Amino acid sequence: MPFCTQCGSQVGADTAFCGGCGARQAGGSPKPSGPQKSASDFLNTVTPHNASVLCYVPVVGWIACIVVLAANRFRNDRDVRFHAFQGLYIFVIWLFADWVFGPITAYAEATRFIGKALKAMVLCAWIFMLVKTSQGAMFRLPIIGELADRSVSEQK
Repeated sequence: MPFCTQCGSQVGADTAFCGGCGARQAGGSPKPSGPQKSASDFLNTVTPHNASVLCYVPVVGWIACIVVLAANRFRNDRDVRFHAFQGLYIFVIWLFADWVFGPITAYAEATRFIGKALKAMVLCAWIFMLVKTSQGAMFRLPIIGELADRSVSEQK
């Protein structure tokens, strides 16, 4: 029976940590604490409807959009990919309003309102699409929806 390298107490041959001092042992491997799940297991549990809705979560929905577009599971689902592209384009408009248009309009009090109004409109578009998509409606925003349609059709 092996002994701990730190305190000298007896440990099992496949023990990862010493029971006396808690030091890591060279021969053992830590046992997982629970069932291990990978990202692909998570994607298999997400329904296409929920994936579409997650693409419109304000400010952080772009993460879901990229995951949906990169996942093999949604590669042939035209509606989910449309929502992912449309969500990404809304996020790009948000970035434009925040990083480009915001600093330009920040110098004068009269133009500051325009920058804040643009950001409010983008936020309203996100919330509107979040509600419409959660109700199961397929809604295309005027210019962004056309871009998203083109992006989906070019993927094939």
